[in-house]
Amino acid sequence: MHVPDGNLDTIEHAGAQYDAAIEAAGGVDVQILGIGTDGHIGFNEPGSSLASGTRIKTLTQQTREDNARFFDNDTDQVPTHCITQGIGTIMKARHLVLLAFGSGKAEAIAETVEGGVSAFCPASALQLHPHATVIVDEKAASKLRNKDYYRYAYEHKPEWQGI
Repeated sequence: MHVPDGNLDTIEHAGAQYDAAIEAAGGVDVQILGIGTDGHIGFNEPGSSLASGTRIKTLTQQTREDNARFFDNDTDQVPTHCITQGIGTIMKARHLVLLAFGSGKAEAIAETVEGGVSAFCPASALQLHPHATVIVDEKAASKLRNKDYYRYAYEHKPEWQGI
């Protein structure tokens, strides 16, 4: 696992350096993703470019509140900015695996899987990936209109297909 260099003295170059390092290493085989309640992946908030590379992003207040649990539940301690892989960087991975659990993710999963591809729901870009796998629990799947078919297709897929 590798993360971008967060050294503040060179932060303006960190995104390009990180993307170059990924390319020099031959790319990413498997990218494991979570999803925010608003459909963000990485920290690509709604409105992010679907072609973006690794860069500095401003976090929404909702994302800061959602992440306060990592900062003693003090939203004021959550950073306002971060460095994140862009959606364009994420989409270059050979296999994407998106994990989502709980009813709080249900709307975002429905928009990701069954909504239109839009910067409004950054995770919806995964619809365009040739090998994306979405793994959810029943609560996160609760708003999917076609969940019975997805379950059927998974249960009847060829053995060679894997996840």
